[in-house]
Amino acid sequence: MFMDYAEHDGLALADLIRRREVSASEVLEAAVARIEAVNPQINAVIRPLFDRARQKIGKGLPEGPFSGVPFLIKDLLAQIDGVPTGNGNRLWATRVAHGNSELVSRWERAGLVIAGRTNTPEFGLTPYTEPEANGPTRNPWDRTRTPGGSSGGSAAAVAAGMVPIASGGDGGGSIRIPASACGVFGMKPTRGRTPAGPFIGEAWSGFAGEHVLTRSVRDSAAVLDATHGADRGSPHPLPPHEGSFLAAVHRAPGRLRIAVSRQPMLGKAVAPEVAAAFDTTVKLLAELGHEVIEAAPPVEREAFSMAFLTALAGELRADIDFTAKTFGVKIRPGDYDASSFGMGLLGEGFTAADLVTAHRYLTLSARSILGFFEEIDVLMTPVLSTLPVKIGALQPSAVEKKLLTVLGYVGGGRLLKKLGIAEQLAAQTFEFIPWTPVFNVTGQPAMSVPIGWSTEGMPIGMQFVGRFADEDTLFSLAGQLEQARPWKDRRPPL
Repeated sequence: MFMDYAEHDGLALADLIRRREVSASEVLEAAVARIEAVNPQINAVIRPLFDRARQKIGKGLPEGPFSGVPFLIKDLLAQIDGVPTGNGNRLWATRVAHGNSELVSRWERAGLVIAGRTNTPEFGLTPYTEPEANGPTRNPWDRTRTPGGSSGGSAAAVAAGMVPIASGGDGGGSIRIPASACGVFGMKPTRGRTPAGPFIGEAWSGFAGEHVLTRSVRDSAAVLDATHGADRGSPHPLPPHEGSFLAAVHRAPGRLRIAVSRQPMLGKAVAPEVAAAFDTTVKLLAELGHEVIEAAPPVEREAFSMAFLTALAGELRADIDFTAKTFGVKIRPGDYDASSFGMGLLGEGFTAADLVTAHRYLTLSARSILGFFEEIDVLMTPVLSTLPVKIGALQPSAVEKKLLTVLGYVGGGRLLKKLGIAEQLAAQTFEFIPWTPVFNVTGQPAMSVPIGWSTEGMPIGMQFVGRFADEDTLFSLAGQLEQARPWKDRRPPL
């Protein structure tokens, strides 16, 4: 048995395999043993694909930068040929995909060995991972708390040492939120940097993109080197990237002009321990020689929150409609979780004009926010306003679930809108994640760096946002921070 499997990042494992100090099969069996030992405690992997992985190794792996490295894929967006993409939903859990998403093919060409799928909230909606179809995923650092969402299963798996790399998707913070909650590194690339096709045109109106969560910064950069670039028909093609993201990690960032702000953009309060971690990071940035100024782009809290929620509600209603049509059934509340079904009801209550107005507002807001970055290199904020919340804390109450069920049968979407439920929901959701959705709208690269820790040992991530299409600066800064305040030896008590 490969005993020190969990001590290595992905590139280190690939190097060991390349030098034949250990075989790809031995590495996979070490990952399987770790998953089987730890997963019952946190419920991160909901669909093991161990036999498929063994077969792939048996047939021979491509000579990529991660040849033989075990990998987990979030059970949303990315399709694996012959494997269901469950989307956190009861109906989709048994429908087998026909063909790979382009991104899955690129991961496999890089040599990554898919060992399973990870848990996600239904349709990736919530910043916690508690789908009724699969049960809640628990934070490895404190199993009473959420690992965040929607890539909560992937973040928990990486933090727990099951694999060094797992995939994620980010439409409102869904890579950065769980990366912060679980103490791992998470980069959301620039819109269009990674492929979305061929089975979808764009995810969440272009707000969402896919990449990975990792223990090391260099793994994230090397995966992006292997996967970046538009696929055929991409609605958001970027100019080809010159150079290497991995090289950027090892390159000093120079003296950056970094704006810092802990003032919530979409919420109102910040917990003391998050504020303390923010202040410590500001001090570190100054010690590293960066020019630090206190500033942030202006965001109209209520207007932006409602516009983003309106766009999201439209997406959820479309997901529910598409699901019902795909399976040839009527829309039934019992086929969906209360939170996503409720969001879908709101989507039913909004008009086409409401949706267009929301997108117009968000587009104009993005222009203003992007203008702020003409004068700075990077913006730093916290990722979450508090420590990860307790499991169930953000779920609808039993009474609210019953109300949503009744309204679902009587077509109560417009009633929800008239009751002001949308405003209440926006306020509750964005109080926990008051920064991350803003940069899904702008499409900028943004990362969560696990550089802060609470007095009780919970991770606190800091968000760093770069200029549009400038992941290089973020990777350089992340590499510098990783050296200055290493996190690789911090492990959850499992």
